[in-house]
Amino acid sequence: MSAYQQEIESASQLIEANRTTWSSINAEHVARMRLQNRFKTGLDIAQYTADIVRADMAAYDADNSKYTQSLGCWHGFVAQQVMMAIKRYQGNTSRRYIYLSGWMVAALRSRFGPLPDQSMHEKTTVPDLIEEIYTFLKQADARELHHLFAELDRARGNGADRVAVERKIDDFQTHVVPMIADIDAGFGNEEATYLLAKRMIEAGACAIQIENQVSDAKQCGHQAGKVTVPHEDFLSKIHAIRYAFLELGIDNGIIVARTDSLGANLTQKVPVSRRPGDLASQYIDCLETTPVHDLGELNDGDITVHQQGKIVKPARLENGLYAFRPDTAVERVVLDCVTSLQHGADLLWIETEKPSVSQIAAMVAEIRKSVPSAKLVYNNSPSFNWTLAFREQVRAEWVKAGRDVSAYPDPAVLPKGLMAAEFDSSELAAEADALVQRFQQEASHRAGIFHHLITLPTYHTAALSTDVLAEGYFGDLGMLAYVRDVQRREIRREQASVKHQDLAGSAIGDEHKEYFAGENALLAGGADNTMNQF
Repeated sequence: MSAYQQEIESASQLIEANRTTWSSINAEHVARMRLQNRFKTGLDIAQYTADIVRADMAAYDADNSKYTQSLGCWHGFVAQQVMMAIKRYQGNTSRRYIYLSGWMVAALRSRFGPLPDQSMHEKTTVPDLIEEIYTFLKQADARELHHLFAELDRARGNGADRVAVERKIDDFQTHVVPMIADIDAGFGNEEATYLLAKRMIEAGACAIQIENQVSDAKQCGHQAGKVTVPHEDFLSKIHAIRYAFLELGIDNGIIVARTDSLGANLTQKVPVSRRPGDLASQYIDCLETTPVHDLGELNDGDITVHQQGKIVKPARLENGLYAFRPDTAVERVVLDCVTSLQHGADLLWIETEKPSVSQIAAMVAEIRKSVPSAKLVYNNSPSFNWTLAFREQVRAEWVKAGRDVSAYPDPAVLPKGLMAAEFDSSELAAEADALVQRFQQEASHRAGIFHHLITLPTYHTAALSTDVLAEGYFGDLGMLAYVRDVQRREIRREQASVKHQDLAGSAIGDEHKEYFAGENALLAGGADNTMNQF
């Protein structure tokens, strides 16, 4: 008996037990609705997806070509389209996730309007978006299964065809996939982090990413002015997230510890060292200081610390923040990562200023001296000018190899000169593009990157496609701008969005009306429905 038939049998038994009042309930309809709503709660999703990530991590440890990927999504519909496209073109959703970016929440989903990435948006917007995304992914399941049920109904007269369709239903792969969700710097103290983490997990998040910036001074990882916290402060928030997972029964939930230390040169606090060489002491050792030889050198309000047998004065800005020595960035990154992994984090995120495999690999090699299994989540960021970075890299390599680069501008003389469209068909550009294409594969092999994500790609795709449409529609093309550049392409790519009524749930609603009201149902479908044109 197929799993589909077993579901019908289970519903039949339940209906039979209540036959005096449930005689009008159809067991097959119940089975279909149950299959269309496989995940009853967000915790069901969190557990299901946490199991997937853990299995993927083990697979990567055995074979580093099996890395995972995601795209950042700012709306449930966007996430739905991403996963539907993956199923259509790749055949399955294996090793593909969704990323929820705090940057995009701030820029696109706050009730305050567009905001900078400084944790200024409402914290509840994050779990609300997690829930929204999973609602849309579950709706994609319901729609695809609806079409399989319709196919099954058409095959009722043919036993072999029916068996084949039932097999498709039994083998159906859900659009619900793991999500890595951004909790920024925790939105407050440890208790605030714990409470928000609970809401995110209850909404379905199996993996929570947290960064080591000061919560009330949080900046985008690709902007200046970042301020980090001492290790003890960051670890307390990692513990808070772990407690939230354990309280809710998601014992294998994933914590992604992000360090912004590579680009952060400030700290808000000088931690208290209790023993020589402890975490606080190592943090203090990275501060920029000047020796104090005589107390008369100090001004009112100056602060000193005892450091390696000497009295020193930390460099303090007018705003009270303390500066790190510029040469300690990598050292601090490595210490951040090792410490996080040794205190409950599962994956690392190192925010870098450029996409360099060699740079990342060097840091990971240092981390793995202490934690051999260390793995990274890496931001393939739209903040990088990928074209320029890799064209400049290739040009530099050619110069080193003694090749003729006279046809290409020197970045030192003409910054951004290699971005010119005239170079798009050049040999240098082709080699640079090949490096970009191999970047994820190479970085996962050499630099321990388990998960590649693009934080805010759908922000840019929405802006670009809207700009192109607006240019043509309000220009000379008029309606042709939409027909040629949108609808015709949707039709030929066989996108579900062409039949937008169906995608939005109209056919599912009609089916439910027939379940509930039988022949009395007022249906939206039929001969006059314009979806039949497609």
